Amino acid sequence: MPDPGRDQDPTAALQRVLATLSYLLTRSRAHERQAARAGVTAARSDLWLLMALEDSGGVSRVGDLADLLMVEPPHVTRQIGQLESQDLVARTPDSLDRRARKVAITPHGKAILNRLQKTSQAGLHEALAGFDDADIATTVAVLNHLVAHAREKHGRS
Repeated sequence: MPDPGRDQDPTAALQRVLATLSYLLTRSRAHERQAARAGVTAARSDLWLLMALEDSGGVSRVGDLADLLMVEPPHVTRQIGQLESQDLVARTPDSLDRRARKVAITPHGKAILNRLQKTSQAGLHEALAGFDDADIATTVAVLNHLVAHAREKHGRS
């Protein structure tokens, strides 16, 4: 694995660090280990959908979830069916459009998501030991800016 900090240009160094971090965090084994520590069996994509639902106030339309996840609606519809069979989400009628359905995270889904998030936060807390809150807040601001840019550029036109 290349050294992510070897470039002198700060933007190039950040790109390398982000690419390396993305690679390391998206390995199946990394998710499996983290999920096992949390006592969770849901797939990584299932947890992303649950987080998207939570970020949407716990309820969302399928199309809005697909936009947020930057995937096609049929993909989300299939995934919702799988999550519904595990009591992680529930479909509800949309009061504004009788043809549409909304998806809501269930209490069980919220509990699963919370367990995984607590385990993840504990790992981050350990990894960030020695950094002060201001440095972490600055990092969060920079990363949120990059996420917004990526969504605008690649997902929502």
